Amino acid sequence: MSFEITRLFDFLYYQNHTYPTQKSLVTKYNGTWVATSTSEFIEKANTLSRALLRLGIKPNDKIAVISSTNRTEWNILDVAILQIGAQNVPIYPTIGKNDYKYIFNHSEAKLCFLSDEELFQKANAVLNECPNLSDIYSFDKVKDCKNLEELFNLGADGSNQIEVDQYKDEVKPDDLATIIYTSGTTGVPKGVMLSHNNVVSNVLDSNPRLPICDSNTKVLSFLPVCHVFERMLHYLYIYNGISIHFAESIEKIGDNVKEVKPDFMSAVPRLLEKIYDSIIAKGTELTGLKKKLFFWAVELGLQYEPYEANGWWYEQKLKLANKLIFSKWREALGGNLKTLVSGSAALQPRLTRIFAAAGMQIMEGYGLTETSPVISVNMYDNQLFKIGTVGKPIDNVEVKIAEDGEILAKGPNIMLGYYKDPEKTASVMTGDYFHTGDKGEIDKDGFLKITGRKKEIFKTSGGKYISPTLLENEMKQSRFIEQILVIGEGQKMAAAIIQPNFDFVKEWASRHDIVIKNNEDLVDNNQVKERIYQEIEHGNKNFGKWETIKKFELTPEIWSVDNELLTPTFKPKREVILKKYKHLYDRIYG
Repeated sequence: MSFEITRLFDFLYYQNHTYPTQKSLVTKYNGTWVATSTSEFIEKANTLSRALLRLGIKPNDKIAVISSTNRTEWNILDVAILQIGAQNVPIYPTIGKNDYKYIFNHSEAKLCFLSDEELFQKANAVLNECPNLSDIYSFDKVKDCKNLEELFNLGADGSNQIEVDQYKDEVKPDDLATIIYTSGTTGVPKGVMLSHNNVVSNVLDSNPRLPICDSNTKVLSFLPVCHVFERMLHYLYIYNGISIHFAESIEKIGDNVKEVKPDFMSAVPRLLEKIYDSIIAKGTELTGLKKKLFFWAVELGLQYEPYEANGWWYEQKLKLANKLIFSKWREALGGNLKTLVSGSAALQPRLTRIFAAAGMQIMEGYGLTETSPVISVNMYDNQLFKIGTVGKPIDNVEVKIAEDGEILAKGPNIMLGYYKDPEKTASVMTGDYFHTGDKGEIDKDGFLKITGRKKEIFKTSGGKYISPTLLENEMKQSRFIEQILVIGEGQKMAAAIIQPNFDFVKEWASRHDIVIKNNEDLVDNNQVKERIYQEIEHGNKNFGKWETIKKFELTPEIWSVDNELLTPTFKPKREVILKKYKHLYDRIYG
């Protein structure tokens, strides 16, 4: 019997039909990993669907879902909402209460589900200003907040299951499934409307690039599921019968990796940079022969080329490095991790090389919320892997480069549009082609390379164009630099505002007998500035003279999502940073 998947909840029923598993979703509660089987997943989703109907939820009603961590309840609720024709509006947990209010009101959300007390306080603070929002339910037990358990009780009576099934049958592939509010680096959030078919097609067209062995494969999920990248991967895992374990938090990911021993994980470049930095930090603590061997392996790894392009002698040395050094790296990450997929920002090629050399290939991909999200992705098999690129476009997605270098994409994954904003929608479409806002090029072998963000590319007073993204990615390879914003629009030269890697710089300072009391002290220290200047000069070597960074200033604050200097995907908010550090900008340009 064939099973056609055309709507997002079909993936769960397909799993039940093809790979029913005892560990479909696994979350840690009070120190114990608790598994939900495929059949329980379906049963609980149906129970919540029945409860939602009893609360008066109808097709096309919007329901907000906010969770601080990925967890079983999110996925059950997702199916429960979608199969009655309503829409799931996921919200980043880290945004401010005013953004909550904007999204609740703009989407006209009827209900809000959230994970914990901290989120309840934020959402509850604006409840009176959101006329459509009738109630808030929490996954955790929270004082003065209704609990999800109440809905499991409300839906326990199966007498209206026939109604759930009728609504489910009426959901069409082109119906709206979700509105995802993208918090860009500028302006109010835009509500991206994605249909069932947008995301379903993206899952099915990305599936051939997933290097999964069998249904015994385990994944660890920790990137926010409110972001379409991780959410789409969840549907992909469900489709393949893969057990999804949810990390407790970003802080506990090191412990969770060792407990779960995943075969596959998704990551963002910032996390991979931190993993690499911590491994190197441990290496610098070694002494004598052990230290020499460690850095010999690192140097070897940084020269890595796929498909044994470096020749027989290199591969022999790499085998030795794997036995002596890299095997310990893999052990620290659970021992089974063979593949990571990276998205949301540019990945430094050195990380791709070193992780691949260590037997953990990073497959870098590219896409946007508006493209559901995958446009292209690398894969090791079939010569589909090229370092420094984001791979070849997936099946059924067409990419072309506009005359001005912008990447345009066309396919069944392109969004329905921006919610309540037809003008904005029209501004990013030319016929069936979506304007990504990114610049890029397609090489002779068909691999896509990103060269910058179109609206961030600026012109100096001398008329030269500079792509800040390329400079920023180069400079962030330095262990001294945590975050960097390249500036210089309309000025005679490029410069930068930098947030140092405070932990590393303090450790470096103590090794060099430099006394640093606090962050303010650090950013004013001339020896620190001189050392960071050397890092900038090293990074400048790969660029034309006109685009190199000539001056910089350091910030004493850590840039974070909480202080709104970074987006939820850890990209610097250009305008916010420039406004906050106007005094540094003025100091640079006099």
